[in-house]
Amino acid sequence: MEIERAWMHGDELILKFHGVDSISGAEKLAGAEVAIPFEERSALGDDEYYESDLLGCEVFDSTGRSLGRVTAFEETGGTPLLHIGDLLIPFAKSICISIDPANKRILVNLPDGLLTLNLPVPRSPIPDPHGF
Repeated sequence: MEIERAWMHGDELILKFHGVDSISGAEKLAGAEVAIPFEERSALGDDEYYESDLLGCEVFDSTGRSLGRVTAFEETGGTPLLHIGDLLIPFAKSICISIDPANKRILVNLPDGLLTLNLPVPRSPIPDPHGF
């Protein structure tokens, strides 16, 4: 189905599809997914990336060690997060210092403690007050 016209209404994108000329016709499309072919995507500015271009990128730390591949991109309301397995890396310029989607590589400069932030804390045994 071809998009005839698109416009913004406040914060919402409104699409008019060719051949859909009634509210009842449009209601049948509610919840449908809209896809744009890669070759028709809008050009991006410097330091802008499509989420789909980041997925699958291998992430390396400043020593050249691979941390894994980006499996998800999460919008948080603040700084977005890259998911690399269980590791969450803020998608910030100060951390993601080189992004090369064409070669599927991201170089990161991780803040101290980020790699161990979500590891379980080892628990010390609690001494038995009765000496058992």
